[in-house]
Amino acid sequence: MRFTLGKETKLKSKKSIELLFTEGSSIRKGPIRCVYNLINMDQPHKIGVSVSKRFFKKAPNRNRIKRLLREAYRLNQHDLITPEGKSIEMMFLFQSPKMPEFETVQQLIKKLIIELNKQHQQLED
Repeated sequence: MRFTLGKETKLKSKKSIELLFTEGSSIRKGPIRCVYNLINMDQPHKIGVSVSKRFFKKAPNRNRIKRLLREAYRLNQHDLITPEGKSIEMMFLFQSPKMPEFETVQQLIKKLIIELNKQHQQLED
């Protein structure tokens, strides 16, 4: 099992991001909000991360939180289950003025992935 987060998994398209926020669903666990959309393509899951300037004025702090979010997702991405022939586009948003610890972020990402799996189970049934 590979625990990589390559170039093909980055959500970069402006059109995809706009579609995600207009038509996507949202889940929140603690200070992390996940906006996601199930798409009909058999590609790797695509993710993006964002931290608001409103909460963290300095770029190094925002970048650190983004690194923590990406790393927590990278280590837990194998737990994400989707229906055959579909993939997920998702954006993780950190919405708190408090600097998080890695363990906290990892636990929250795990909970979000479990919740996403539940949502997909309901869609299949």
